[in-house]
Amino acid sequence: MQDRVDQLVQWLQQQIKDAGVKGLLVGVSGGIDSAVVTNLIKRAAPDQSLGVIMPCKSNPQDMEHAQKVIERAGIDTITVDLTESHDLLFSTIVKQLDGNQTLDKAKQQLADANLRARLRMSTLYTIATNHQYLVVGTDNAAEWHTGYFTKFGDGGVDLVPLVHMTKGEVREMANFLDVPEEIINKQPSAGLWEGQTDENEMGTSYDMIDKYLKGEKIPEKDQQIIERLHRNSAHKREMAKAPESF
Repeated sequence: MQDRVDQLVQWLQQQIKDAGVKGLLVGVSGGIDSAVVTNLIKRAAPDQSLGVIMPCKSNPQDMEHAQKVIERAGIDTITVDLTESHDLLFSTIVKQLDGNQTLDKAKQQLADANLRARLRMSTLYTIATNHQYLVVGTDNAAEWHTGYFTKFGDGGVDLVPLVHMTKGEVREMANFLDVPEEIINKQPSAGLWEGQTDENEMGTSYDMIDKYLKGEKIPEKDQQIIERLHRNSAHKREMAKAPESF
């Protein structure tokens, strides 16, 4: 594990040099993936790394966990509360939609959640431009394969150091990096709405996705869910499509 951490730290350092920037930043959510990335960028750029906490109607426990990650990693931090900005923008959009068509409540909830992720992306890039830093993402292999991220939201980043690591491998690295135990063991959730969890939303578990990615046998039901998620989210892993040149 030490070798793997060293390789990722060296890779991050090389990206700083290649891009001609000064350092790295990450959005710290209070979850395990962002906790691991926080520790990695602190090692890669000890004096020029930043953890950004961005509450947006967030669970107070998530904010407590994010602060614990920041304190234990010893990384510089800034907090930008996006609740008011989100409320203003989303309510403005909903008012315009309501005047033109009947609102679909389920789609409205998803749009609300995706807007939070995209506001966070915009916030990270605004701060990154000021500091001349790269934005480091937190997606692991399971999330990337199934498309469990918001396009141009938490998927809108410069670097994805964990993208080849299963959720289980991220958990092992978190233990090695001394991430607080309550963060390692908590139910994974993007915190997008009350009671939301990753696995309930996906319809399968990270354990099943990890096994699938390793080529292990899993129940047919889970395999079908994973393959459908991968197929339906293909556009998230591609550049914007363009017509062939004339």
